[in-house]
Amino acid sequence: MGGAISLTLGSLLYPSMLGVQKVGSAPERVVANPATGPLTEADRDFVVKVRSTGLWEYPVGRTASKKGTTKAVRTAGEHLVDGDAVLDAACRDDAVRLGIALPDQPSPQQQGFASRLNAESGKQFDTDLATIVRTTNGQFLPVIANVRTTTRNSLVRALADQVNDTVLDHIAAVEKTGLVDFGQVVLQETTAPTLAAQDLTPPPAVGGQPQVVLTPPANSTVSPRPTQG
Repeated sequence: MGGAISLTLGSLLYPSMLGVQKVGSAPERVVANPATGPLTEADRDFVVKVRSTGLWEYPVGRTASKKGTTKAVRTAGEHLVDGDAVLDAACRDDAVRLGIALPDQPSPQQQGFASRLNAESGKQFDTDLATIVRTTNGQFLPVIANVRTTTRNSLVRALADQVNDTVLDHIAAVEKTGLVDFGQVVLQETTAPTLAAQDLTPPPAVGGQPQVVLTPPANSTVSPRPTQG
């Protein structure tokens, strides 16, 4: 894989800082008290991170499902599309109920991943897709575990469970391509993050614009999350 991929990987609540490795300035601070339980900065940032991840993975998955040079790569792309669409629906529903403002664009770092992959083709695209998705999803696992074990909000717990299942599915799908550069994965996961906060933070949605919706394909086999009480 050519070069490092540089990963650290209004009235509504919106995080001042967001990233795979680092969330708000005081992650344990309670920022709201909805009926589903206290909501902390870490909870809020997690919901935004789920949304942000889907905003770059979903379109890349659609591209992979068409541009991948092997059946395994195209299948991995379909897994990204299916999983991210269902997660996005749950995330948007939770955000309304918790009063969290969601972005409509991924972070600058994530936009960089998408731009790089969109410019590639052939085996280079296949290999970089598999390695970037494997790295970013692998980095997300400890974040999910931390939120799942510390949150006191039932909606966030349910979302964390669903995200965990989806991330493991994405990891398995790209590993089945046989193209993951595990040397790069380990390097990125063990290298201290150097990106500035603004590179890890998705821009706020533009007021008055319709919300971006990640629509599941007609043949999707992924079941939506049961409605939470």
